Amino acid sequence: MAERSRLDLPKEQRRGLLPRFEVEDDTVGRVSEGIARFLGTPRFIVYLTVFCIAWLVWNSWGPETLRFDSASNGFTALTLVLSLQASYAAPLILLAQNRQTDRDRVSSEQDRQQAARNLADTEYLAREMAALRLALGETATRDFVRGELRNLLEELSTRDEPDAGEEPTAKGSASPA
Repeated sequence: MAERSRLDLPKEQRRGLLPRFEVEDDTVGRVSEGIARFLGTPRFIVYLTVFCIAWLVWNSWGPETLRFDSASNGFTALTLVLSLQASYAAPLILLAQNRQTDRDRVSSEQDRQQAARNLADTEYLAREMAALRLALGETATRDFVRGELRNLLEELSTRDEPDAGEEPTAKGSASPA
């Protein structure tokens, strides 16, 4: 008894009548999604309708000795078959919906992260554009440089021109004294 209550040892594996099957959750999920997709198609509705009509026709007008579901009992076997199908279909559809919800959650999280990266990139580019505008505002433009050169040329030309009140003097000539 003391051996069984020890927590540092693994519990004995119980052996059952049936062997245990190890199935991956993803495999079960993919199969359930495939079934749920099929159950939601018009093809399935047509197949189920044909199956029910064939069942009803056979058990109503087929050979009396080969009928297996009587109309007098309200087609009990057909009701049981359809109930069994519905009892399996509902959990499979829910499982497929849960998997789709998980995928949507992951996708929306990735979309949020992408949107955050896009926002950060956009803000960075806006800051860079503002910095470029400021830098261009301090940079001399072509028209500004041309205007400054014209002003310098005008200044130089006015320095070289004699004033109207002065008379030109020749170099090397003696001035009258």
